Amino acid sequence: MGPRGITRSQWWVLANLSRHHGEGMMQTELAGVLDIGKVALGGLIDRLENNGYVVRKPDPVDRRAKRIELTASGAELLAAIQDEASHLNREMMKGISAQEVAATEDILHRMKVTLIEMDKKLRRSGGGKDDGGESPQL
Repeated sequence: MGPRGITRSQWWVLANLSRHHGEGMMQTELAGVLDIGKVALGGLIDRLENNGYVVRKPDPVDRRAKRIELTASGAELLAAIQDEASHLNREMMKGISAQEVAATEDILHRMKVTLIEMDKKLRRSGGGKDDGGESPQL
């Protein structure tokens, strides 16, 4: 992505916006999906907007709020990046069998389920709170 002048974080912003088919997303919603702060996301959006890949538009319900939308240039860039990523994935997976992929996916899924359960238990017990009173995300 370096030659295209885009970071992995910016790619994730574009990818998530593309899933909302022209409706865009509120910055707070997008920050939640990406699990980053609104300020950090604001910088990513600023750079993407300066390059013409996204645009901020007033929310039709709340004019004070802005929705972030993917532009045609952003969609073109995302398609090119996804093509390159698919090629890279095919190259990377050479010599790895379908059975090995399935086993890895199963193990990773079970690990994720375990982590989610651990997080739920931690939240129920009220444990793991920091000085700000919030439970850490696992």
